[in-house]
Amino acid sequence: MKKNDDFYVPYIDGSLGSKTKQVIKRFAISSIALIVVSALLFSFSQKPFKNSTFELLSETKITGTFHENPYPMLRVEVAKNTYKTILLLGFGKSSANPFLERIQNEVKDLNGKTLSIEGNLIYYNGKTLIQITNDEKVILEEGIKQKPISKVAISKMTLRGEIIDPKCYFGVMKPGKGKIHRSCAVRCISGGIPPVLATTDNNNISQYYLITDLKGNPINQDILPFIGKPSEITGTVEKMEDWFLLKIKVSDILELNETSSIY
Repeated sequence: MKKNDDFYVPYIDGSLGSKTKQVIKRFAISSIALIVVSALLFSFSQKPFKNSTFELLSETKITGTFHENPYPMLRVEVAKNTYKTILLLGFGKSSANPFLERIQNEVKDLNGKTLSIEGNLIYYNGKTLIQITNDEKVILEEGIKQKPISKVAISKMTLRGEIIDPKCYFGVMKPGKGKIHRSCAVRCISGGIPPVLATTDNNNISQYYLITDLKGNPINQDILPFIGKPSEITGTVEKMEDWFLLKIKVSDILELNETSSIY
């Protein structure tokens, strides 16, 4: 040992040598700086939260006209002669259908009937959904049976985007990223939650399309391999009030060799 080296034995002399103090001080400062820099880099690498809302801890009662073409919806009058079509979902990773069975056993055809539903609202970017948590909170109201929601054919289109499950994307993900969230979306859609194509145009304006088969029927299982993968999809577009429908043939989906911007 050199003459000027510190030699520290705590049970003999509790004081630290000057060189040892300097080493510890440099180590502490370096460690703190490293933690701060790492925290800043981590925070800047995260995507900003979406301005989406999932009222999981509160329930809202809505009343409107029920339609099930292609997926369960409630047409609600939000102002005089102004309507919003709210997509109905079940609790967890389930469609609304199991929560409508009790009412459907009483009335064979619910289409056009007035229902009151109490559940958790989900809303984002102009779209509104409601999660039904209890079939006892679905009430058939008296009223005149209404006509089905009109659909207006637009044209055949080729769209680029990603297939998402609207429950997690519009409400829970803020945002979600990675294979875990894609797996979650697969489970949601396989459970009956309607698949939606999310697109963004050159002006950064987003649009959403409920996906059906060519006949306008629900499509879930066949579309699972394409969820959360950038794709080009050709189909017929129809407008159903504040929702677009995209009628497709699954074999026409072209998977793009691009990184997902959602998952």
